[in-house]
Amino acid sequence: MKQLVRDPVNLVVSGVGGQGNVMVSLVVGNALVNDGYFVTIGETYGSSQRGGSVMSHVKISAVKQYSPLISEGQADIILGMEPGETLRMLKQFGNSRVVTIVNPRQIHAIDITGGEGYTGTEKLLEMIEGLSAKTYVVNATEEAQKMGNPILANMILIGALAKTGLLPIEEKSLDAVIRQMFPKAVDVNRKALEVGMGLVGKR
Repeated sequence: MKQLVRDPVNLVVSGVGGQGNVMVSLVVGNALVNDGYFVTIGETYGSSQRGGSVMSHVKISAVKQYSPLISEGQADIILGMEPGETLRMLKQFGNSRVVTIVNPRQIHAIDITGGEGYTGTEKLLEMIEGLSAKTYVVNATEEAQKMGNPILANMILIGALAKTGLLPIEEKSLDAVIRQMFPKAVDVNRKALEVGMGLVGKR
């Protein structure tokens, strides 16, 4: 078992309904559990319908099980599936050390506040970078569309997260989870992971 950079590591996964937010949390969480870590996951929803704001709290520890909710200002990693929601989460859970991974494709959540979702993409990314110790901009939706299925954006983001080394996610553990959760789509999901790993550091 690899040592964590902090214990627990607090991960916030942010997006809007229909993007696969919960699936991302489950894939990451199950892969880490397979490697012996303690993982707790909690979901919170703005509007419960498709298009509403969705956020998952994921806590990872090598020593014990923690309660799932992350306190304000205590995120270590924010994985954002949509930039407006990512910015909202940064304002609530960010701090001077937080690392952000963000998909720049905008989807306007129906319950968004503060107007972030209606700001130009470049401005949003500038604000995100200004609030983060480090930012990875991952064009997940664009690459997923090239693969013929936009929903693969979530698996691309998981690949990007794994490649950063922020969490000790082993490829073999991700592979096992994919085989368990998506037995009829193993190859395409593994390809999406590889694409995501290749996008880290690119913009």
